[in-house]
Amino acid sequence: MVLFYKHTSLVITSILLGAIAIPSINLVAMNPARAQKIGQNAPPGRISNVKPSESVPSYPAVAPPPRVNPLPDQRGVEEKLIDTDYRVSNLLGDFAGNLWVGSWRGLSRIDPNTGKIISRVSLPNVAIGALAQDKVGRLWVGSYEGLIRVDPRTNEITAQNLFLPSKRVLSLLIDKRGYLWTGTDNGLALISPDQGLIMTTLKNLPGVSANALTLDAEGHLWIGTLDGLVRVNTASATIAKQIGELPGTTVQALAISPEGLIWAGMPNNLLVINPKTGVVLRSVTRLRGRNVTAVRFAKDGSIWVGTSDGLLRLNPNTGAVLDEVAGLPSSRVLALVPDIGNKLWIGTSEGLAWLMPKMGSAKPHLAFSRAVK
Repeated sequence: MVLFYKHTSLVITSILLGAIAIPSINLVAMNPARAQKIGQNAPPGRISNVKPSESVPSYPAVAPPPRVNPLPDQRGVEEKLIDTDYRVSNLLGDFAGNLWVGSWRGLSRIDPNTGKIISRVSLPNVAIGALAQDKVGRLWVGSYEGLIRVDPRTNEITAQNLFLPSKRVLSLLIDKRGYLWTGTDNGLALISPDQGLIMTTLKNLPGVSANALTLDAEGHLWIGTLDGLVRVNTASATIAKQIGELPGTTVQALAISPEGLIWAGMPNNLLVINPKTGVVLRSVTRLRGRNVTAVRFAKDGSIWVGTSDGLLRLNPNTGAVLDEVAGLPSSRVLALVPDIGNKLWIGTSEGLAWLMPKMGSAKPHLAFSRAVK
């Protein structure tokens, strides 16, 4: 109020002293025709030759700007725009040799030898972000509404935890001691599998979002974040190392090679990193400029790499492409599980597919495709 009063007083004083030409401006706004007539006889320095059309701003008809594709950390906004979603976002082979399929229409268990659906689990939220099985055999399901524990013998929910750093669970991992690490888009939590309770949290995680988790040969936890890699000592739940300034910045897929090297999938790269030194050993040539979304090693030592534009099998020593898979329900690969039922299982944005050795192309699993609703 004091500033407004001072400003008003200054304007009134200026008008009285003749410093502001208020009458001419008001005439243009109130009566353009009158202003034009006055302006023709006005002395130099005052308004002259003002056309009525010029007193109103005009804007040219311009097309709206084109739509910009969402960034990786804006997935949630994009996903909510889809009415019926057939994506298979997570796959897990359990101790009994079954395959768990986490799709956006629910959770199912299938026999990987025949492809037959054994059971379906009714969940309160079908937006599944991660799957894990603890050492007792219980199934853990991370959704976009929290964390759920399922008894695979009865398919019943036996525990639920909504008090995480964020309800949106992106990754799950059981460490060598049997504890459950839960990665969210706002930090990391350590969970007791028996009670389902939080033991500790890492909310101030460098890079914020725990997109992917893996264990190295020494049992340390590696986290792929929005700003590189972070190593956590699982015994003390403390940050031991950070590897930033990686090409592509965001790490969204992780795997450890038989030699103990980290393979990190980025939005524009696939990097091989020495976990002890933090040095980037190489960038895989064929994956430069491609969005790497899934990385898994097979029993034969080769590495499967899923991207937003196809699926490749590489020689990890040379980076040479051994196979390029055709016949997928969608070229956008979201999850991979090799060597289950003598097959490679592939989750895509349009359903589930499988591939056997010496097959020319992948085959869709019809129960998870758009053709069968």
